[in-house]
Amino acid sequence: MFNRKGLIGFMALLMVLGLFSPAFAAEGTASAVWIYFGVAIACGFGIGVAAMGTGLGMGNAIRGAMEGTARNPEAGGKIMTTMILGLALIESLCIYALLICLLMVFKIPALNDVVKLLAG
Repeated sequence: MFNRKGLIGFMALLMVLGLFSPAFAAEGTASAVWIYFGVAIACGFGIGVAAMGTGLGMGNAIRGAMEGTARNPEAGGKIMTTMILGLALIESLCIYALLICLLMVFKIPALNDVVKLLAG
């Protein structure tokens, strides 16, 4: 039914969605711990996907720049300038993902309950 990549993606989706179901079913401090745990796993998964995507994009950009420079060495300066600008824009996507994950982690509802539960 699934190939290997599809099965891994499906299992990761089930894991992330499964972590949030106990958080909304329970009440009290236990639900706060599950919410914190689910958000932490989702943020780690999100940053991993963002880093993988930006890494692939940067690799393709550098490969294209190297091929272009090999075909036309005189245009190497212009190609490098354009490549560096493109790499900065690609990297900004990963920084946006990091920003969203940090906002999710530090704006968790009932974070004080989680801290009290873990401290004592």
